[in-house]
Amino acid sequence: MPNQHRTPKVVDHAKVKSLVRELLIAVGENPDREGLIETPRRIADFWREFIEYDPGKLETTFDSVRHNQMVAVTGMRVWSMCEHHMLPFWCDVSVAYIADDKVLGLSKFARIAHKNAHALSLQEKLVADISDDLQTILGTKNVAVMAKGEHLCMTMRGIRTPHRMISSALNGQFLQAETRAEFFNLVNAADAATR
Repeated sequence: MPNQHRTPKVVDHAKVKSLVRELLIAVGENPDREGLIETPRRIADFWREFIEYDPGKLETTFDSVRHNQMVAVTGMRVWSMCEHHMLPFWCDVSVAYIADDKVLGLSKFARIAHKNAHALSLQEKLVADISDDLQTILGTKNVAVMAKGEHLCMTMRGIRTPHRMISSALNGQFLQAETRAEFFNLVNAADAATR
């Protein structure tokens, strides 16, 4: 099972509602006024949906048609929450692998990316976790993951500057300059094609 170090979490819905109500009072709001009455429940619902996310089946693989062929999937948009500030960040995730004996069903890439994004995390950890899952499922070290994201903890607080953070996890043949360059070129070409 991918990412066994992440045990499934269960959200205490009633406690989150209570804490959000307290937070509203602490920031000078009246939680009983129109517009805020349902806010504690809505936020508790969000956290349950976010943390208890079920990506479905992740491990559908097929026999590889050709060995040593790079397979890349780019532009998968995921949302996560910064573990430092509990503010959202989004990433466009790109993955690639060089098939050995098996290939992964196409939808599984997005499922794996979303599964790992549904947590308090950091972008660097997100790409590492996606990479770990892909290596486990595919049985190969030849995996690359790149994420390009914007973090609201920098955009709406602190320096308040829009930005793009880029992080990658490269393994196996992707540590070689030529293979790494091919992956980066594929990602950049896909990005340019969608502009």
